[in-house]
Amino acid sequence: MQPTPEALDRLRAIGWPDDDTSRAALAAAQGSRLARVVGQHRSAYDVATQADEIIKVQPPLPWTRPRCPPENRAAVGDWVTLDEAGKNILAFLPRRSILKRGAAGEHHRQQLIAANVDHVLVVVGLDQDFNPRRIERYLVVIRASGADPVLVLTKADECEIVEDCIDLLIEVEESGVPIHAVNARDAASTAVLHPYLAAGHTVVLVGSSGAGKSTLTNTLLGREKMKTNTVRGNDSRGRHTTTSRVLTPLPQGGCLIDTPGMREVKFSGDEDIVDAFEDIEALASGCRFRDCVHGNEPGCAVRAAIEDDTLDEARFLHFLKLRGEVEAAVVTQAARRAEEALAKTAAHKRNKDKLGRR
Repeated sequence: MQPTPEALDRLRAIGWPDDDTSRAALAAAQGSRLARVVGQHRSAYDVATQADEIIKVQPPLPWTRPRCPPENRAAVGDWVTLDEAGKNILAFLPRRSILKRGAAGEHHRQQLIAANVDHVLVVVGLDQDFNPRRIERYLVVIRASGADPVLVLTKADECEIVEDCIDLLIEVEESGVPIHAVNARDAASTAVLHPYLAAGHTVVLVGSSGAGKSTLTNTLLGREKMKTNTVRGNDSRGRHTTTSRVLTPLPQGGCLIDTPGMREVKFSGDEDIVDAFEDIEALASGCRFRDCVHGNEPGCAVRAAIEDDTLDEARFLHFLKLRGEVEAAVVTQAARRAEEALAKTAAHKRNKDKLGRR
């Protein structure tokens, strides 16, 4: 598939990276048109072929089947190829990144949040929404996605202890995650985020309801597109002002995906806890015993660091909690894949039996 240079230029405004990897994937793709998923519905998709042209298209039949794994269907941010009529999706291109979480509740399935994003902006309010432990959870999920995390602390204009809050995130900052404290209503303040929003780049906003994602989106857009609500004064929580994932081109040249507020961030089973807790893993390498569980073993470097206050015990306990959740998610994912394999085998046998009876 070889779109014209002019067509690719139009796609830059909706995040087309136009690098060697993307061009190679496009050259191998089948179809007549390239588009990007900007909205997803129960039985159809909204796709854009340029910044101001959105059309509704139909998915391939296998995507509509109940047992089709979510990761095998397109998500907001995916690049898809269309048929000659421009009415049906043929396939999606290989993903550069995929942000996902375990589906809420007791399901074994995964929920795709956004595909092909360069940076994930974790939006946290500097009010009662501020929670270092929740931030650590987000970082575990993001680092498994292939995208880079950026922490955006909103409501800096309403907080008198901004630097103290940032000091509580010293391990996050030392791990290489940029931290920006902003007033989400002020364009001059949010200009610090513009380097992440250049042409060909895509960012996704994640965070709790009431953290200021929709306000930040409006400020970056320079207009009121996203509805905003005030938060409750007693707990700083807000109502869901964004109810679905939507991709929007930005005047800075890139594009942005806003998401509904997340009350639950479950692991999918693809995460690696080590990446978000490199400081603890580095300490553990100094323990006397290789199989140290950091309890009462002699020569435990982790316990020693807690005792001399170089490691926050709350952070260590949260590390243990998240590690347990990731391990449980890995087991759940294995069970889900085994179920899918059994269902696929059973379907193949049924089809074979039908052919044998003819």
